[in-house]
Amino acid sequence: MNMTQVSSPSTIIAESIGTLRSAFIGIGLLGLPINLLMLTGPLFMLQIYDRVLASGSVPTLIVLGGLAAGLYIFYGLLEGIRSRVLLRVGQRLDAQLSGTSYQCSVSLPVLMGEKSKTIDPVRDLEAVRQFLSGPGPSAIFDVPWMPIYLGIVYLFHPILGLVATGGAILICVLIGLNEMTSRKPAAEASQHAVKRTTMVEQGRRNAEAIKAMGMMDTLKGRWGEMNQTFLEKQRSAMDRSGMFNTMIRSLRFMLQSAILATGAWLAIGQEITPGVMIAASIMTSRALAPVEQAVGHWRGFVAARQGLKRLREIVARVPIDIERVELPLPSNWLRAEGLVSGPVGKPIIQGVNFTLKAGDGLGIIGPSGAGKSSLARAIVGVYPIMRGSIRFDGADLFQWTPENQGAFIGYLPQDIQLFSGTVAQNIARFREDASAEEIISAAELADAKDLITSLPDGFDTEIGPDGFALSGGQTQRIALARALYGKPFVLLLDEPNSNLDSEGETALTGAIRNMREQGSIVIVIAHRPSALAAVDQVLFMKDGQAQAFGPKEEVLKQVLGPVPVKAA
Repeated sequence: MNMTQVSSPSTIIAESIGTLRSAFIGIGLLGLPINLLMLTGPLFMLQIYDRVLASGSVPTLIVLGGLAAGLYIFYGLLEGIRSRVLLRVGQRLDAQLSGTSYQCSVSLPVLMGEKSKTIDPVRDLEAVRQFLSGPGPSAIFDVPWMPIYLGIVYLFHPILGLVATGGAILICVLIGLNEMTSRKPAAEASQHAVKRTTMVEQGRRNAEAIKAMGMMDTLKGRWGEMNQTFLEKQRSAMDRSGMFNTMIRSLRFMLQSAILATGAWLAIGQEITPGVMIAASIMTSRALAPVEQAVGHWRGFVAARQGLKRLREIVARVPIDIERVELPLPSNWLRAEGLVSGPVGKPIIQGVNFTLKAGDGLGIIGPSGAGKSSLARAIVGVYPIMRGSIRFDGADLFQWTPENQGAFIGYLPQDIQLFSGTVAQNIARFREDASAEEIISAAELADAKDLITSLPDGFDTEIGPDGFALSGGQTQRIALARALYGKPFVLLLDEPNSNLDSEGETALTGAIRNMREQGSIVIVIAHRPSALAAVDQVLFMKDGQAQAFGPKEEVLKQVLGPVPVKAA
């Protein structure tokens, strides 16, 4: 037995950000020589006006020019290094959290239902990565140098320092007001952008129904209303942000001119030299340059901040895996005791009890909305257990890692989806260690080998949006082979014959019998009686509760007599 430690997603985020701390410290320290080298411009101008022009010395000009060129080249190298480091910091964070964000994106529809359609952790992580990889962080690291530049302006002359500081304070106030007034409109615009994307995706998935039932004009109208709302929210957010950006830019130009005018007045009074006037103007501009850059990248910063906040909130919903002892795979029995389960905050299954032993076959029947599929999702661990338990050989399902759960569970959901890839990869659940014998054995159990070999490239046929288009029946047969892969101890089939013809139903019945004979527990959710041919027990459900459970003939006689049920 192995000890397995799996960090929770929230811990992974904290650890990933923690590993970047040293990188950010290095980037901050790199800002010291970069900002010192940025003094090259104003000091060069100071020397040109006060030394070269006054003396008329060409050799002095050449020496100063060569020195300035060398310093600028060194500055360019350091700035390039900082940009490359930031790019790699963003990519490293993405690499560390991409698996977690993908896990959350895939898990959210189960945990949150319809609410998950407006949430995309992968896109949130992308916003964080794009900001970290861009010039925005450099501007933030340079902002603390603003007081130093302003202090140098004070050394030139206190009045120049006061003018520059006053303008800088006004600009900072405008930045704060921009943040306060733009945060809510920006968040609303982002939410409506997600809704637009979701509506487009839904339309693409249901294109056939839209065309066949004449829904296009109606949906175009809905799209127009949704798009108009989005444009209004986006216009509001961008108008406010644009107004403050314009005010900040105008104030910066005014401040630079004010420094020149004040410097000229002081130069006329012979309190400073013309070189100091020019140097003070350049120094003030340099002091405010990071602020201006930060404003220019403000949208990216806000998107990254909101994305990281959402990412933290989302991963907190993902169940936490703890250190555990890996148990042997179950092989004897399955039991549900007082089971209450459903999506988060919405119990659907209410107090279901049953016990199945190796080799048993159970058919679950009942009217639509009775909770049959919800019970299936609870058994395989998709829905959380709110009360009661489901035990395999006495142990809770979550005492095994998700990978080992897949070793003894085969599941054919009601809504079947295959992944882009080869037929063989789909059957093998994309396991890299899958052997050809195991894949072919699963296809033979599903009686799908001949079907698969008739495809253009057999088991190597590419399927998906860019590959071969399968029919509904072909998809269901291949998905059945995927469920049978590895000969799992528990095989759960949700309406497995919904797209099958008579030949396919015969193959399904044979597969169920074969699995039972090999000691597997087979659970079939059925609306068509033919799917129950190979089971020996039946569970009748209604309103999330088990109304009858026992031998097939007895239960069917009980529920089909006084209570006719179309599903059975």
